[in-house]
Amino acid sequence: MSYRYAIIGAGRQGLSAAYDMGRFGEAKEILLYDIDSQVAESGATRLNTLLNSNIVRGHGLDASDASQLKKALSGVNATLSAVPYPLNPLITKIAIECGSSLCDLGGHTETVRGQLALDGDAKKAGVTITPDCGMGPGLNISMAILAMSYIEEPEDVFIWDGGLPQNPQPPWNYSLTFNINGFTNEYFGDALFLRDGKVTPIPCLAEIETLNFPAPLGQLEAAVTSGGLSTAPWTLTGKLKRLENKTLRYPGHWEQFKAYQQLGLFEENPIPVNGSSIAPRDIFHTLLEPKITGGQIRDICVIRTQCKGKSKGKPSSCTLELVETWDESTGFTAMEKLTGWHAAIVAILAAKGEISRGGIPVETALTAEALTREATRRGWEIKKTMTPST
Repeated sequence: MSYRYAIIGAGRQGLSAAYDMGRFGEAKEILLYDIDSQVAESGATRLNTLLNSNIVRGHGLDASDASQLKKALSGVNATLSAVPYPLNPLITKIAIECGSSLCDLGGHTETVRGQLALDGDAKKAGVTITPDCGMGPGLNISMAILAMSYIEEPEDVFIWDGGLPQNPQPPWNYSLTFNINGFTNEYFGDALFLRDGKVTPIPCLAEIETLNFPAPLGQLEAAVTSGGLSTAPWTLTGKLKRLENKTLRYPGHWEQFKAYQQLGLFEENPIPVNGSSIAPRDIFHTLLEPKITGGQIRDICVIRTQCKGKSKGKPSSCTLELVETWDESTGFTAMEKLTGWHAAIVAILAAKGEISRGGIPVETALTAEALTREATRRGWEIKKTMTPST
């Protein structure tokens, strides 16, 4: 059987997801939509060249227009939304009306919880709704669930992940591979973890720790950032004592950005400046974005998850690690692959009916068996370390 897919948003992650659907999704057609029709058409041309096919078609689409969305998603088996999260509630509603399963790249946990509340409507329509896919949240959580599967009585789960330049250049030692507003959102406010079995707010950029990784990464620093666990803290309440996620950066990054945070540069509320009203975040983005974007991005991404608990009545732990790098043959960055391909996996399995119908949170969308199988198909080597060794 073959399937029709739609991707809304022909940016970096959308193109990567479409490429994966073309390789592994038994696709008869992939509809690539963007507010800029030329961006969609050029993206389709690139993908058809990479896939050596003619199954990708690019079209213009205003994703805020319900009537356009209905036409775009008619007859589509599964849709990926790769646009800013404020558009996702409308896209979710229209996808359900059109009988299309949907996953998205999320970006806002409360929005995600609202989408999952449409569980009843999704079940009636026979579709699957899974927001917050990607690298993190998304694949990082799926790997945590996989680590838990190796421990008979899981108690604590720790996740560390990050995307970094392979050749960091001072003073930033960082390259931006996604929307800058999403970057700042991760550094602003509180993260929600499980501590002592309860959902607990933890300030962003706090609890810095140092971890060691194989070359070429070496020593990295991890700090609390928001949004990386999606709805997992609520889903895993009563199942774990502790659940947390930290973001990895090269040493010195966190102290540098804590200074910007304390200066108030992440704030969105406008302040008076020489007779004008300006949001500090707008100034911050205007100055920072040109410094950490541009040029060829050769990045490296890492996800490490660890589950601690008991097996056979004795203390036991499982650590999983995945490293991905920029792909010279396709031009896709490591971030694009881990983000887009995880979303594509969910979309493909939803189209095939291999994920339950309804509102399915990302932490339950992929079973340990499904993740292991799909990771192998994509050449992802998830390294496992058990203590005590087995």
